[in-house]
Amino acid sequence: MKVLVTGKGGQLAWELAQTKPEFVELVELGIEDLDITDSEAVGTLIAEIKPNAIINAAAYTAVDKAETDSELAYAVNQKGAANLAKVAKELSAKLLHVSTDFVFAGDKVTPYQVGDEPSPLGVYGASKLAGDQDVANIIGTQGLIVRTAWVYSANGNNFVKTMLRLMAEKEQLGVIYDQVGTPTWAKGLAKWLWKTLEQDWQFEQCPIFHWTDAGVASWYDFADAIQELGIEKGFLKKSIPISPIPTSAYPTPAKRPSFSVLDKTESEQFTNISTIHWRKQLSSMLDELKGQL
Repeated sequence: MKVLVTGKGGQLAWELAQTKPEFVELVELGIEDLDITDSEAVGTLIAEIKPNAIINAAAYTAVDKAETDSELAYAVNQKGAANLAKVAKELSAKLLHVSTDFVFAGDKVTPYQVGDEPSPLGVYGASKLAGDQDVANIIGTQGLIVRTAWVYSANGNNFVKTMLRLMAEKEQLGVIYDQVGTPTWAKGLAKWLWKTLEQDWQFEQCPIFHWTDAGVASWYDFADAIQELGIEKGFLKKSIPISPIPTSAYPTPAKRPSFSVLDKTESEQFTNISTIHWRKQLSSMLDELKGQL
């Protein structure tokens, strides 16, 4: 099976390459190879590649910058996704499209179900939702949309690496406690995506799935675990005080959901893969990161 992955250079694309099954012939494209907002370029290049499946891991993810750069956010997250859906439809290829927890407002206190009504709070979430809707309308049963959240990896820039750096440099830190979700190791998401391609797709319409690691955490909880495991694994020499601070004390251009835990029941059933607790996944990722030093 020939699989095309967009977003080369990003965390998820990197993990998809690391976890590629033997049955897959992988083709990776980054922005330097293909501008997914260019419909003509998308049609021409992908028609030449002739993939059996496309995994769209490309996205505009600068949440705060999107508030003033909405044109580009929509171009990538909506038009780019639609362009990929159109060419996948023409080639009879499957499309796995990666979305986000930011399509929700965060006003629930129980995990979001796949059928819950989206209500994004900012441009990033709205542009991703628009892309999801276009993909579903264009690709139909050849497609699959998966929402994820709080993604990190041993590759690239992310919250885990930023925290390790700040904890080594600062005498104390303040981290937000009133935004709750689930950290997600990109490697686990990559393995789930590969597993979906082994399944028998019999959908009545383009399905939506949720995939994160298991458990619940605030950013403060996440940071506290990063420090504890960072010391245990030798990344940090000492602990520093970490203070829980409210979102109001750290204003940002974009409003973020205060609760974005996603229900993964249907995703686990579809692939027969069980989610792993985020803290265990964090430990595994740090072991991998340490091996790269």
